[in-house]
Amino acid sequence: MLRCCRAAVAIAAGCAPGYPRGCRGLAMAKSKFEYVRDFEADDTVLPNCWIVVRLDGRNFHRFSEQHEFKKPNDDRALQLMTKCAQTVMQELEDIAIAYGQSDEYSFVFKKKSRWFKRRASKFMTHVVSQFSSSYVFYWKDYFKDQQLLYPPGFDGRIVLYPSNQNLKDYLSWRQADCHINNLYNTVFWMLVQRSGLTPVQAQERLRGTLAGDKNEILFSEFNINYNNEPLMYRKGTVLIWQKVNEVITKKIKLPKEEEEKEVEVTRTKTKVVPLHCDIIGDQFWEEYPEILAENS
Repeated sequence: MLRCCRAAVAIAAGCAPGYPRGCRGLAMAKSKFEYVRDFEADDTVLPNCWIVVRLDGRNFHRFSEQHEFKKPNDDRALQLMTKCAQTVMQELEDIAIAYGQSDEYSFVFKKKSRWFKRRASKFMTHVVSQFSSSYVFYWKDYFKDQQLLYPPGFDGRIVLYPSNQNLKDYLSWRQADCHINNLYNTVFWMLVQRSGLTPVQAQERLRGTLAGDKNEILFSEFNINYNNEPLMYRKGTVLIWQKVNEVITKKIKLPKEEEEKEVEVTRTKTKVVPLHCDIIGDQFWEEYPEILAENS
């Protein structure tokens, strides 16, 4: 059987089954079709740059309606997104930090990462596929009473940022976007759900309003202080690596004793931890300087 397989490979490589001179073993075997590899584009990204992979839900407005997401924010959906992002980070440990809001997540790979030989397509496809499969896998843990009607879709893009300030500005942009969108959605759904306006009427009511106007509507008409809304809604979710102590129970056999005993043992483990905090100011970066360390 082995001889037959070798003969087949030899034929594909242009050699006769008898292995005439010129065939140098199976390791050197090539076929006449191998030239098609020359059509592959070189998508190696620039060195010494932060690699950001951002994914977004595809048609998530329709997806959220058909799966009856709560408006303006559904804790189940937001927590599921974070669980998927944690799974991605645990699988791809070269991710230094991630930030998510609504139906999007940004994953920041270290500047000196050599994963996938720094091929852009590999970074993007690994992140999007891992995230998408995790969303389906963990759905039942967060939406216990809601069946997943069809698989969700996510698209991805990759952007390079050469400096630490560029990266900080990018993450600040995404968090500012979270605040703008959440403030609008909070007012919009209050007008629809509690004032009885139609979506079109609510849009007209908010047309041309500034942040102060929206805050005033929330406070004067609904007695809601926007600053007291949960941080997860207003700031989004930041994922970082942190060392945490875990207490586990182990069975050990003590000297001069026949039976094993259960004892509690504390161990330190590096985990992906979610934070809901401001990342636009300097305090966050001063508190976690290792994220932007030179050896990243």
